[in-house]
Amino acid sequence: MFIHLGGDVVVPTKEVIAILDYKTKDAAATREFLEIAGDEGFIKNISPRGKEKSYIITTKNIYISPISCVTLRNRADKFFEQFDERDDSL
Repeated sequence: MFIHLGGDVVVPTKEVIAILDYKTKDAAATREFLEIAGDEGFIKNISPRGKEKSYIITTKNIYISPISCVTLRNRADKFFEQFDERDDSL
């Protein structure tokens, strides 16, 4: 299954490692991590300037998205609910 991150970007749900609120960039450790990732070319900004709401860390890139982390989480949860339903039937 895939998750739409905004714009024209869709990634496989299994590649998503974390979905973070954009405000977390204020934490020192997060800021340092993002700075290094940016220097190495891993950050892809898919959000219009001033509309950034979340970071999505995947196995390949880090995306800056205009979609809130709550909305993205709900989209990802739909994927994982499929597995919960299958486990109940066993």
